[in-house]
Amino acid sequence: MSAEPILSIKGITKTFGGLKALVDVSFDIEKGDVFGIIGPNGSGKTTLINCITGFIRTESGQVRFRGKDITGWKPHKIADMGIARTFQIMRPYYSLPAFKNLIIPLWSPRARKTGGWRGGGKHGDRDTVAVDILEEIGFERDSRVPYKLASTLPTGYQKRLELARCMALRPDVIFCDEVFSGLSMSEIAGMVPLIEKMKSEGITLIMVEHRLRELFKVANRVMALNFGEKLTEGEPLDVIENKQVREAYLGSEGV
Repeated sequence: MSAEPILSIKGITKTFGGLKALVDVSFDIEKGDVFGIIGPNGSGKTTLINCITGFIRTESGQVRFRGKDITGWKPHKIADMGIARTFQIMRPYYSLPAFKNLIIPLWSPRARKTGGWRGGGKHGDRDTVAVDILEEIGFERDSRVPYKLASTLPTGYQKRLELARCMALRPDVIFCDEVFSGLSMSEIAGMVPLIEKMKSEGITLIMVEHRLRELFKVANRVMALNFGEKLTEGEPLDVIENKQVREAYLGSEGV
């Protein structure tokens, strides 16, 4: 018998003002997957993440994490269970230095429960752990970058900061919403090893992404959405060769 999926989504449906943004979407995520979610703009990808992580409520459907029904839970409760996420529109604390952005997740019940911070009660200890995590995620420790205000960081570093805040929670699952978006090719080339490193550490990753070439380098399975409906799911090359997927991206005349 196969192990129970770490995350199981059944029949998620979401409507905004009579417009169905998601229609009966179901899929399972196995532990250790790098699972891609693709589709044209407006296909429901970010809405799906918001439903799963508790930022919006669904009309119907169920979200199960490690066999437990977490449907309708508040985002902070879901984070405490071990599910973290980045945001397509980045949300750092702009007025704080980069490393200080990690202090709140390092103080979270999840991080403290799982040993994410063992620094006693000294602020300096927490600061050191924060800089350690930033270094793991690609910040140069001996530079001034970890100590710069988040508002002054270029996009590439802000994307890494989003991932670092997730890592501070010591999560089992991370949803990455357009983590490659807005990056140069060299910045993407530096981001791919980070994704692979998180996978090697046993973190399950669900990646919403438009940069398909880069996504397919790291994803082992992909699901395609269009107009809120699931078109297909499978290995990346099989999905992109699917006629419905090609029509969604190219139009019927381009297939």
